Amino acid sequence: MRDIVVIGSRPMANARSQDGSERRGAVMSLVTRYFVVVLVIVGIFYPGAIWAAEKVEDSSTFSVRFENDLFTNTDRNYTNGVKLSWISPDLTSYAESEDLPQWSHGIIRRLPYINEPGQIRNVSFSLGQNMYTPSDISRTDLMEQERPYAGWTYCSAAFHSKSSNQLDTIEIQAGMVGPASFAEQSQKFIHDTRGLDHPMGWHHQLKNEPGLALIYDRSWRSLEYDHQSGFGFDMIPHAGVILGNVYTYANAGAEARVGFNVPKDFGVSMIRPAGETGAPADSRDSRIGGKAPFSIHLFASVNGKAVARDIFLDGNTFTSSHSVDKKHFVADLAGGLCISVKGFKISYAQVLRTEEYHGQGSDHQFGSIAFSFTY
Repeated sequence: MRDIVVIGSRPMANARSQDGSERRGAVMSLVTRYFVVVLVIVGIFYPGAIWAAEKVEDSSTFSVRFENDLFTNTDRNYTNGVKLSWISPDLTSYAESEDLPQWSHGIIRRLPYINEPGQIRNVSFSLGQNMYTPSDISRTDLMEQERPYAGWTYCSAAFHSKSSNQLDTIEIQAGMVGPASFAEQSQKFIHDTRGLDHPMGWHHQLKNEPGLALIYDRSWRSLEYDHQSGFGFDMIPHAGVILGNVYTYANAGAEARVGFNVPKDFGVSMIRPAGETGAPADSRDSRIGGKAPFSIHLFASVNGKAVARDIFLDGNTFTSSHSVDKKHFVADLAGGLCISVKGFKISYAQVLRTEEYHGQGSDHQFGSIAFSFTY
């Protein structure tokens, strides 16, 4: 009997290994094609972006982030996230610009921090989609002890005020939870296109609900060290608060970086509110005109949340829906590598997220890849 079990288990193990390899291959193929398309678009519409901006005040930054748990060979919980963002040049000179309509001058002057000396002020606009599923997407029945199927498609606008060592962000997010988020269609399209398991339980997803979130976040660079050889390190703590019907929580964390020509920005952020931290903060950044047009560094980060509300676990706000008993304290631990050449920057991070609800059974892991260019 022992021989039968051992012999019989090998094909199953090989099948699981092969399935995992196919999933990882599918994700890498998708990511590769995705970034090739981005590079082609950049080359066509922003040919000047292949050269770094000469001044940090004049620079804009466009970024694309992609997160998926197939990088870690799973397909559950927070299973996919995509976010596109654009950060403007410095707005300070716009307050009196003749290129803008007269009525806009008063609005710009009333923006927070606009009159503080020595600050750079930017606005950013983002579009994104997050996706959440239970552990077994092949089941059609309601898995009451696991998190609901849910999608969140949103747009956001943020105002940033920064110096070389501090970044303040005020952001508003608005979007839709439920079928109107089109998360179901997104997952089914990707899975069918790549030959992955077809998700069968989306008819149990949260109901349609408009979402709104108000966000404040502060990041600051500390413990900075730069050697003339280019070697350096720094620490970037951050703290913030989010209020809304989608999520309400306070968070705090830090990122440590070490490497060659460590960027003069506010770190590599995962997909999260007020996460547009990667634009250059001063002219020492290699993307603007630092010592060398190349940078490479390792980073590790931690982010803790005290959660009062999470619609993706608590369920709909104004109507009954599937829900689970959430945990009020959740942490993300991440580590990865970041490389930049001229105006281009790419990073990959492996993320571990602690259990988000009672009965989840284990922590969750996913990969996060980000691409940006500054021009």
